[in-house]
Amino acid sequence: MNPKSVASLFALVTSLAGLAIGLPAADKKIPDTGKPELKIDAAPVGDPKAPVVVSYADALESIRPAVVSVYSKKMVRQRVPEYIRPFLGNVPEQQRPQSGLGSGVIVSANGYIITNNHVVDDADELKVLLSDDREFTAKVVGTDPKTDVAVIKIDARDLPAATLADSGKLRVGDVVFAIGNPLGVGQTVTMGIVSATGRRVGILDEVAGYEDFIQTDAAINQGNSGGALIDARGRLVGINSAIISNSQGNIGIGFAIPINLASSIMHSLIDTGTVARGYLGVSTDVLAPDMAESFGLKPDTKGVIITDLNPADGPAAKAGLKREDIIVGVNDRIITTRDDLRLIIAQTPPDTKVTVKYIRDGKTRTAEVTLGRLPDDNAPVGELLPGVTVSPLDADLRRQLRIDERVEGLVITEMAANSPFREYFPQGAVIEQLNRAPVTDLASAKRALRDGRNIALIYYRGVYRYVLFNIR
Repeated sequence: MNPKSVASLFALVTSLAGLAIGLPAADKKIPDTGKPELKIDAAPVGDPKAPVVVSYADALESIRPAVVSVYSKKMVRQRVPEYIRPFLGNVPEQQRPQSGLGSGVIVSANGYIITNNHVVDDADELKVLLSDDREFTAKVVGTDPKTDVAVIKIDARDLPAATLADSGKLRVGDVVFAIGNPLGVGQTVTMGIVSATGRRVGILDEVAGYEDFIQTDAAINQGNSGGALIDARGRLVGINSAIISNSQGNIGIGFAIPINLASSIMHSLIDTGTVARGYLGVSTDVLAPDMAESFGLKPDTKGVIITDLNPADGPAAKAGLKREDIIVGVNDRIITTRDDLRLIIAQTPPDTKVTVKYIRDGKTRTAEVTLGRLPDDNAPVGELLPGVTVSPLDADLRRQLRIDERVEGLVITEMAANSPFREYFPQGAVIEQLNRAPVTDLASAKRALRDGRNIALIYYRGVYRYVLFNIR
């Protein structure tokens, strides 16, 4: 039997096995319930008895139609530089269109698509181009800047959808393929291996993000963002997100968001419009070797030490955890760094019970902790108006600025010296309303703004007042 016949027979057996355990067949129509019906195959990719493969065409054939191009367009305000204004007089602010290109992956037959937040961020218009050249207008279901995941939807039925794998079973050395529309040349497939898992490289530090990247040497270039990273069986294992390069081109260091993380974010965005993340309520520090010895432990003991319980009546405190307890695991997952703990807790929904393994007085113990909800976690910091940077009003800012608990909105955290809005908005003021619409995050605030005259309700130093300002 030739290799192609073997691959075809293997695909048929895999399909029949999927039916036997309740997975939907690829050609079976799934009734539209309004939510994504996902196809999942959690088997590991490795098979030591597999024959030598001379082509991956069959594995790629089923998923390629599920990878789409995403075109964005937004209007960008272009201000006249301050040093020219005295010579030109009152010149109105100009607007110009700005286009963007990325990729996306259809994950359900009724039109849900996973892509990157930076592909759709602030877009006024989104178009999705399918592999069969059909074009659809897409709407944004929700975005999560902290993981760079976005969910968009097109109004279509019976679409080709990717099958999701269990990205937690990926191993360094597994063969992977990146599919997308790099540099606008059209759908392109590149091949490589998994170079590393669990990478944290600081790409999302600006938004205090959660990084757990799959690193790959499969060629990823501009336009690949939001596209598919698939395994040798043609299953989706990640969403391509970023590259590290001095030249803005591929040098074999690309990163993808694991599909386990991306799909959990997707479900939360579809169900609630936000991302609900777990909250443990502890401040921690890494357990260094000399610190371990001071606690009577072996110097190679790994974990994080609780330095504070915040708040004092939070989930960890209620479960009996104390300062100086050393957390070494959560739900059978090993904890060695603060990032490990932060990521695992954030990926777990609020109100979920987790088993925390910790060391106290040299003895290993466990505690059942019911997680709380991390407040204001999905609202990004950013520029609302030229020179005006705002941030969600969280507990730290409220304490720092001594703002009453009843006040809600966006805090002006930075005001540029040359901002034309400096006379209207003092730094430290809270914007509660824009054009009589409540604002609690950057996205809603930007939607409330309009060209021409605007009115804002602000709270500053214990006093509410209305402010009129113009956007030209």
